[in-house]
Amino acid sequence: MRAVVFRDVGDIRLEDVAEPKLREPTDAIVRLTASAICGTDLHMIRGSVPGMQAGTILGHEGVGVIESLGKEVRNFRVGDRVVIPSTIACGYCSYCRAGYFAQCDRVNPKGPQAGTAFYGGPAETGPFHGLQAEKARIPFAAVNLVKLPDEVSDDQALLLSDIFPTGYMGAEYAEIKDGDTVVVFGCGPVGQFAILSAKLMGAVRVFAVDNEPSRLAIAQAQGAEIINFDVDHPVQTLRALTGGIGPDRAIDAVGVDACHAHRGAARAEAERKYDQHARELEEVAPRSNPDGEHWHPGDAPSQALEWAVEALAKAGTLSIVGVYPQTARFFPIGQAMNKNLTVKMEIATTASTSPSCSTW
Repeated sequence: MRAVVFRDVGDIRLEDVAEPKLREPTDAIVRLTASAICGTDLHMIRGSVPGMQAGTILGHEGVGVIESLGKEVRNFRVGDRVVIPSTIACGYCSYCRAGYFAQCDRVNPKGPQAGTAFYGGPAETGPFHGLQAEKARIPFAAVNLVKLPDEVSDDQALLLSDIFPTGYMGAEYAEIKDGDTVVVFGCGPVGQFAILSAKLMGAVRVFAVDNEPSRLAIAQAQGAEIINFDVDHPVQTLRALTGGIGPDRAIDAVGVDACHAHRGAARAEAERKYDQHARELEEVAPRSNPDGEHWHPGDAPSQALEWAVEALAKAGTLSIVGVYPQTARFFPIGQAMNKNLTVKMEIATTASTSPSCSTW
């Protein structure tokens, strides 16, 4: 079969690979009918999420049809159309029973302290071959598949694999209440769903920060108040728009590939922090591929976190859903503590959240 295979930082290839087989009685084999590219895939290709093994099939967002089932999978049939949640869980360990599917104690072969297992990720996540392929093996299929109704298209269903649940949980972890003001840093797909979810949870005002005009336009169409950080300083602007207080809640939907301002009111500050951000980049991405416009990591890994902490109101909440690697060691903890901020972060427990999001 054909699959998108990671070979090295900046080097991915479409290759012929062996088809997956059932290994355990809890497995399923799914024939993919649609797959998507996530920002996390780009982190790994750029080198800002290190640890990828050569030969790993990429991708963790997929929709398909069940082709074969292990004998212990009793809630699906061959031929069922399904969406595949991005993170992998057993469904019955103590963490899964508590709702922390992304921290399943059994799935990751690296051991209980290894953390989240997901498709197409670095060595510490399994690794498990991903979903940018014609077929994929799904462990613990009874838990890690969601059956789709006929009226939901493949393109719609793909949103349920990762980006919608991640954006939704970003808003949920921000503890948004009726009447809150919320700022979302990053207007990519996850950020857009965080904006939508914040509004559905009762936010009275939602601010959206990015520097890409097309993404800001989509955020504005959702009713967000937009801030282009290459024009206006986001922290100063957020304070001005909230009477000097700052927003109640912030969602970081950017992660490690954040960029500093290259022009506008925030440029001078970016120039002062250039050396700091360069050291951070060397720390998280010691190997990168500078050739080609698509494989450059962001130039200021901590930028979204810094702006969020600086902008938030006292006793506010910061929810982090943008991806950071285990090599990241930066966070403005002193500022956060001085303001009594609550900081929550998550890798989406998509096995439990995808079905809920499908009803929206």
